[in-house]
Amino acid sequence: MKRLVFTVLLAMTAVTTTVTAQEFKIIPLSNRSVIENGGNITEKSTHQPTIALTMEQKINELQKQIDQLKQDQLKSTLEKQAKTIEKQGKSLKKVEEKIPRLVPMGHGGGSMVLNGRIHADYWALPDVHPGIFPLEGGDPQDRIGFRRVRFGVKGKVNDNMHYKIEMEFAAGNNVEFRDTYLGFDNTPFFNKVIVGNHKRPLGLDHINSSRYNVFLERPFVIESFNQDARRLGISSNGHTDDLGWNWRYGVYNMRLVQALGNYLGDHYQLELDGRLARTFWWDDCSDGRGYGHFAVSGAVRFPDGLGGAANESRYRHRAEARHANRWLDTGRIVGADQENILGLESVWNFGALQIVSEYLVSNVQRQPGFGDDVLLHGGYIYAAYFLTGEHMPWDRKTGQLARIIPFENFFSVRDCDGCVQRGLGAWQVALRYSWADFTDQNIVGGEAQAMTLGLNWYWNPYARMQFNYIVGDIDRQVAGGGDYQILGVRFMVDF
Repeated sequence: MKRLVFTVLLAMTAVTTTVTAQEFKIIPLSNRSVIENGGNITEKSTHQPTIALTMEQKINELQKQIDQLKQDQLKSTLEKQAKTIEKQGKSLKKVEEKIPRLVPMGHGGGSMVLNGRIHADYWALPDVHPGIFPLEGGDPQDRIGFRRVRFGVKGKVNDNMHYKIEMEFAAGNNVEFRDTYLGFDNTPFFNKVIVGNHKRPLGLDHINSSRYNVFLERPFVIESFNQDARRLGISSNGHTDDLGWNWRYGVYNMRLVQALGNYLGDHYQLELDGRLARTFWWDDCSDGRGYGHFAVSGAVRFPDGLGGAANESRYRHRAEARHANRWLDTGRIVGADQENILGLESVWNFGALQIVSEYLVSNVQRQPGFGDDVLLHGGYIYAAYFLTGEHMPWDRKTGQLARIIPFENFFSVRDCDGCVQRGLGAWQVALRYSWADFTDQNIVGGEAQAMTLGLNWYWNPYARMQFNYIVGDIDRQVAGGGDYQILGVRFMVDF
């Protein structure tokens, strides 16, 4: 009887329940067992309720939705950022396209870079022996002015062709050109080819740019053997892949045409010049703070020894300073038929210390009846040291000095706290001994020697101040001579 009553009550409860089958799973009676236990009835289901399992599924589903939402938001953010970057890139491209139009190109396939330099000098000659006055044409005068004022452009014509034009304005209305040439890159066998007015490969101190040289003016023998360096010609320039070797050679006209623009004459006065350089030591661990260089250079020249004023066989230079006349001067060597020049150079760099030396000799062969051959020679050696620890960089592709980079630039500014902050720049001291002997046979070009003390203050990689104090003597026999002291200061910037 009790069993019947319990069954009826349970059926009524199942009918009146408000819980849906989606929220609870109703367990039928056939799956239940009823146990009597001391008058109490206990139900035992053979199936466990699935309420907890359904809730776990919903939590998992909700977590999936949250994860998907995060992914959608991240994707949307990345898409927006990509669009922003693309938009900025298009804007930047428009700016880049407009920049060259500020200095219009002749066509769309080339490139152009502006460059220039300013060298402002002060020269004083506080003590000059009166015997030098005839060489100068009077008492040497102090001078203030521009040594170099250059402005030019260079760039690419296309993928394998380049050009350069550089003008010199230091002489006021007498404008001259300097590097003015066109060239071809990566040609078979000849490598880089240059055609036009450019430097002859003779003498390291002339191959070096005036932007990087340690002293204000070049040594006696360098300028005398290669006055102003640049000539009209064609040359081949190259280097090995490991940068251990580099070379230059070419054919040039002997005439200095930078103020004339052309050469006139049936006697072409041609010359063949070449230089082979070897960087035999390079310290990779210090990124080139230590290196060793050696080079041999030479020239064979064919002057018009009977050409009078057109004869280009002449060796002359000032006293490694700026003044009116050349105190060393062979004059035009009459009867000169051929000049054979040999040059040797070496560079050792040990961190802040650099030691450089060069020697050049010229054998001038004269036509019969004009005297024996003439031997002219000279050289120099210098040591330079950075007090602030920098070093003289070296360009292994061309075998010459490169741009000096101070550890810190020179500056003096007041900060937000009112304190003055300063940068020292780079400081370098240098000492050079130079000599030349241009007197032989009946040629009296003079003998000279000089000591130059230098101090260089590099404000930044593109500007510096130089001080030179020179003590020397000249002997031109009956033409004049004596000792002298000269002070030079230069302010310079290049861009």
